[in-house]
Amino acid sequence: MDGLERLRALCLAMPEATERLSHGEPTWFVRDKKVFVNFANQHHDDRVGLWCAAPPGVQEALVAEDPEHFYRPPYVGHRGWLGVYLDVDVDWEHVEDLVEQAYRQVAPKTLIARLDES
Repeated sequence: MDGLERLRALCLAMPEATERLSHGEPTWFVRDKKVFVNFANQHHDDRVGLWCAAPPGVQEALVAEDPEHFYRPPYVGHRGWLGVYLDVDVDWEHVEDLVEQAYRQVAPKTLIARLDES
């Protein structure tokens, strides 16, 4: 399974998550309204990655700690979103945690409660 397919499976496992193209890239939404993750296939460089919502301070910490795997994405980086390179050796368990954190940043409390029940 390639990186996009693995990412898609993680995102669509979240309650009421949907996928559609946004700015030409696969993007995942909560209830088809709020973006929590988007795929970035050579969007502004020759790299493949994902951009995701992140809790305060996570972007800065991960980019400083491991710039080979994490970056500040264009457009949304100033809001604390995190970029994760998918064209390197990927720790998919960590990506799974980041996807869940991203979902929790934008999902309403009722959906977060459903996630916690599962």
